[in-house]
Amino acid sequence: MTRALHPRQRLLILAALAFVLLMIVAPVAAILSRAFGEGLATWWAAISDPETLHAIWLTVLTALIVLPVNVVFGVAAAWAIARFRFPGRRALLILIELPFAISPVIAGLCFLLVYGAYGPVGEPLMNQGIQLMFNLTGIVLVSLFVTCPFVMREVLPVLQVTGEDEELAALTLGANGWQIFRFVTFPNILWPLLHGAILATARAMGEFGAVSVVSGAVRGQTMTLPLQVELLYNDYNTTGAFAAATVLTALALVTLVLRGAVAAMHPDAGGRT
Repeated sequence: MTRALHPRQRLLILAALAFVLLMIVAPVAAILSRAFGEGLATWWAAISDPETLHAIWLTVLTALIVLPVNVVFGVAAAWAIARFRFPGRRALLILIELPFAISPVIAGLCFLLVYGAYGPVGEPLMNQGIQLMFNLTGIVLVSLFVTCPFVMREVLPVLQVTGEDEELAALTLGANGWQIFRFVTFPNILWPLLHGAILATARAMGEFGAVSVVSGAVRGQTMTLPLQVELLYNDYNTTGAFAAATVLTALALVTLVLRGAVAAMHPDAGGRT
């Protein structure tokens, strides 16, 4: 028998629904309305613009490069912190989580100062003809910085909870390091790893602040999709801006569906970040 809701509970539920409608549903509806307000043909023409297509391609390419690096780094960092005790362990954890506390714009500026043409790292490389900023490399570097904590923060609690008894038992039975990881550790961290990878990919595709500093905002070359939306809007091309925004919205919805699917298949996979 279902228990009747207390008036305070109903009020809280209504407040939550109102917040979702005002802060999430209404903006998404506004984007779709403005994007398709002049018809599907106009929307398709805006999406088919070469600069917008390049921005979409660059955004997806950046996410595809960042994803495997994040997975490898996140798993390695979580393994090191969960399984070993060493001086600076707590400091390492804080450093990995630093992107959560630093503004992306500040992070982009720091990368520009270090890896730019006059930075301590960028200048020697520039003398060798290697440019790190204002191209795909710079975009990937700052995207890695802002997304690096996600996989680690999802995998680390699982490794800490499961402990190392199963791994030690496998080692005692003669398994090597790769076999232990493949058959013992990996099945335990699979779902949290997927959840962290989804979050990191979504963050990489939607990053604006850090990318805007290091990309140079060169039309048709270093404009990711979020930057392209701003550029079109500033050019008073509202239809093109909202059409490009629908692509980002679609990517966000796909990410939301994937995250929900992972959480539904394994309830312990999400909710730690």
